[in-house]
Amino acid sequence: MSNETKRDVFEDLVEELADAYIALDGEGIGEELTNEDKQAYLKDYDNALPDDLPVIPELIGKYLKMRKQDHGNLVQALDEGTSFVLDGTQWESVQDWFWFSDVKDSVDTFARAWVLGVWRVEETGEVVKL
Repeated sequence: MSNETKRDVFEDLVEELADAYIALDGEGIGEELTNEDKQAYLKDYDNALPDDLPVIPELIGKYLKMRKQDHGNLVQALDEGTSFVLDGTQWESVQDWFWFSDVKDSVDTFARAWVLGVWRVEETGEVVKL
């Protein structure tokens, strides 16, 4: 495994494409690839979502949204009392997903979704952003 980031790889690719354009002398390609073009691609890359978004069930996503709207923190979200009700579903259903689900590292997955503020809904594949 290298210490190179995805951003490093992308910047190398942009440079290689610019060099290839120059080598072709721009024939048949259209307008010249400028530094502004390269910067625009890099900006788009920076604004793009990660490839490996956390995947959580719809109910867990609703719970996450609600806890964020209540200005709670991650520890509170993971340790909420059993009297909590979400869409008529007892908190135990949410708690069961955290601690007893077949999802490997479900707490870590929830924490990533919490921190990123974006995730993919397990049932539909929809991307949800806070």
